[in-house]
Amino acid sequence: MFEMIEATLAKHDSWFVAMEWIGLTFIGLAAVEALVDVALKTGRRFSESLANLMVAVGGELAGYFVGAVVLFAAYYFIAPFALFEIEMTPLTWAAALLLGDFLYYWMHRTEHEVRFFWAYHVTHHSSPEFDLTTAFRLNWIELLFEWLFLIPMLIIGFDPVVTLIAVAANATYQTWIHTQKIGKLGVLDKIINTPSAHRVHHGSNPEYLDKNYGGVLMIWDHMFGTYQEEKAPVKFGITKPVESINPFVLNFHEYVAILRDVWRAKTWREAWKFAFAHPGWEPEAPKPKAAQQIARQEG
Repeated sequence: MFEMIEATLAKHDSWFVAMEWIGLTFIGLAAVEALVDVALKTGRRFSESLANLMVAVGGELAGYFVGAVVLFAAYYFIAPFALFEIEMTPLTWAAALLLGDFLYYWMHRTEHEVRFFWAYHVTHHSSPEFDLTTAFRLNWIELLFEWLFLIPMLIIGFDPVVTLIAVAANATYQTWIHTQKIGKLGVLDKIINTPSAHRVHHGSNPEYLDKNYGGVLMIWDHMFGTYQEEKAPVKFGITKPVESINPFVLNFHEYVAILRDVWRAKTWREAWKFAFAHPGWEPEAPKPKAAQQIARQEG
């Protein structure tokens, strides 16, 4: 099993090398952006940039273990049930990237609309700053859950490594869109994910919540009614700020909050809702006795 995984990784090594070089390029651009902010005295909070880098370093260290677990699970539990064995050609690579982008949309949307998944994705949204270092602020364990959304690719017949490359390429593309230095790009903002489209996604303004989930293409947001153009100035961050730059707090604070809420739940249904309903769900307050009597009489 491990020999097969190593051989497949080696076969597609050029993809990983390319993404590593792109990543290094963006690290350099992030440093340049930071120097520009210092020169322009933008008021950027560099404590948040430090937090992003600390999270990124932890994620890099955890990534090797998490990635190995995911690949082993994919090969051992899913790949044997694949309907086909897809050979990779330029056409099938294009299909893999397109399908990966479609599945990414639904994965990303679920991460915003189901609290259990939001609990890891919130790490990426928790910074009140928005710059290139924000792209590196990714939860250490997110891949343990995100690969589940890619199972359709595995069932169709895409190799797990190819599937991993498709989603990694999607994430790599999104690095450049985490900036305020690039303004609106006209019609491109409606076709592909751009800094303007992604600023909306990171906004905590009521009109920007749960919008623009697309990874590379915005067509999915147009199709499923979640596209929002950038209009009002964006307030970055989350509705309930974390107020910490501790990387462990940033990675796990929402899971702690879920456990706390589940503990205070009065019924099993409430416990389930606290964990899997939309973030922010709260049980309805009990009606006063007088209101209950009126409701019964009206019924």
